[in-house]
Amino acid sequence: MRLTRSDRSAPGITRHRRGHGFSYTTPSGQTLTDPEDLQRVKDLVIPPAWTSVWICPSPRGHIQAVGYDQAGRLQYRYHDEWRRKRDLAKYEHVRDMATRLPRIRRVLAERMRGRGLSRDRVLSTAVRLLDLGSFRIGGERYADDNDTYGLATLRCEHARCSQGEVVFTYPAKGGRKRVQVISDPVVCQIIRSLRRRGPARAGLLRYWSHRKWHDVRSDDINAYLQDLFGEEVTAKDFRTWHATVLAAVGLAVSSPADSPRTRKRAVARVMAEVADYLGNTPALARASYVDPRLIDLYEEGRTIAAILPKLGKDVPGGVMATHGEAERAVIRLLGRT
Repeated sequence: MRLTRSDRSAPGITRHRRGHGFSYTTPSGQTLTDPEDLQRVKDLVIPPAWTSVWICPSPRGHIQAVGYDQAGRLQYRYHDEWRRKRDLAKYEHVRDMATRLPRIRRVLAERMRGRGLSRDRVLSTAVRLLDLGSFRIGGERYADDNDTYGLATLRCEHARCSQGEVVFTYPAKGGRKRVQVISDPVVCQIIRSLRRRGPARAGLLRYWSHRKWHDVRSDDINAYLQDLFGEEVTAKDFRTWHATVLAAVGLAVSSPADSPRTRKRAVARVMAEVADYLGNTPALARASYVDPRLIDLYEEGRTIAAILPKLGKDVPGGVMATHGEAERAVIRLLGRT
């Protein structure tokens, strides 16, 4: 199906509460009665709580519906084909990012050497944490309003250093308790220095510049990532890549996909493991983080099983075994699709 670009400024199908359900009105002001259009609207599964709902009159529009959720945020329902193409572009972008990670890691290691808590040293540490852990970036508003945290909003009280390890314990998205263990002596040294600079409730990530302390914000980390990579790269890209590599390893150690039942059980187990790493649900891990091409390749009998004996042998202590050869194997595997 060839899609067209939706124009949200043009009249669309509107939704109106009627009894326990809804009725719909066409752009010409008539009640929507066409069975195919009604089924299309039903298939969009627009939440009942959405208000000011606009539905594209054409089944080929790239945006099929928009509306405001209970928090007043504008939400979208995209055409399945548009979402498929956009997801493919997203995963290709993440794979491209991964090809540059070895160079970026060398740059970070160089910038983290030395003394002091300069902007470069602290922001390099933040990116290193994104690469070693499964941190969300965090938002200042969520920290203030909901008392939930991500990397940029962690407080001194959330980190504990011991023998080259940093243990982060904090309420993450949804209020879930999150425990992250990072084994890296250099990171540990820098975090220990940061903790000494402020009280328990103070922000953890801060740098010294022009004779004063500056809090690191999520925008600072995202801008630093863009400077490092030369294009827009986000914390979610790191989470997506590491989730994809973990899933590739999990599928490689699974039984061959010789029956639908075997495939289903293997994929479910792997998604549960990835979700635990990310701190979310298996459904979300599969829908938004793991490259779907991995599952297709697994069903075709193509995995990274050949490199499993090498796993972890080419990375230093404290670094995830999914770095190094595992990453290179996943890059090659996805490059053949």
